[in-house]
Amino acid sequence: MSFYCIDNGVHHNPVTSIDAKKTETVGNLKNAGKVYARKGEAVRVEDHDFSKQKAIPFGIYDIKENKGFVNVGMDHNTAEFAVESLRRWWHLEGKALYSKAHHVMITADSGSSNSNRSNQFLWELQQFANETHLSIHVCHFPAGTSKWNKIEHRLFSYISRNWQGVPLVSYEVILGLIGGTTTKTGLQVKAVLDRGRYALHKKPTKEQMKQVHIKRHRFHPEWNYSIVPDKDVVSG
Repeated sequence: MSFYCIDNGVHHNPVTSIDAKKTETVGNLKNAGKVYARKGEAVRVEDHDFSKQKAIPFGIYDIKENKGFVNVGMDHNTAEFAVESLRRWWHLEGKALYSKAHHVMITADSGSSNSNRSNQFLWELQQFANETHLSIHVCHFPAGTSKWNKIEHRLFSYISRNWQGVPLVSYEVILGLIGGTTTKTGLQVKAVLDRGRYALHKKPTKEQMKQVHIKRHRFHPEWNYSIVPDKDVVSG
């Protein structure tokens, strides 16, 4: 099933790949990898982790445009945080690139904050659909196949390569290293800091779940579904 709308060969609806990268500790600590330095001028790092600051990079990779957007959280990797990252991408990047869009397609793995079993993820996607008037089409990768998700090898692997061996001493350094990631094929990345607080174990009520307009697809409905905006919200 395709969710592209084509007019004169131009795709008006984005297809994205989303996921959270490994949580990093912020501080003058060892970072895996090597960097070249003059003899005797190697960067000294702490041998113990005393930092309470963490960075949670949640990425949205635009497959057509070869653009990455990374929302760096400071609190917890939750479903609310995942959809807030998607929301930020839409307002800061996607809306301008896809001004005629009526749909957004998302590919994601089946675990963590964007789990296919998370009611909170479905509830948050419904709020995003209502706000943007976009239909959201989601395809989850089955367990054990998340590495097929394009964001892993088209965005996250290059971010890891770009900051290898460099201590992630501050959020400013992290944002700079992520935003400075590029490839020979023209990858562009935008990184923003998210200071929001996201409560753990948050769940929608049964009444709230009745407001989620979800349509399961015939092919593996547990992994593939669409969420459409509330008609009352759109008509209002």
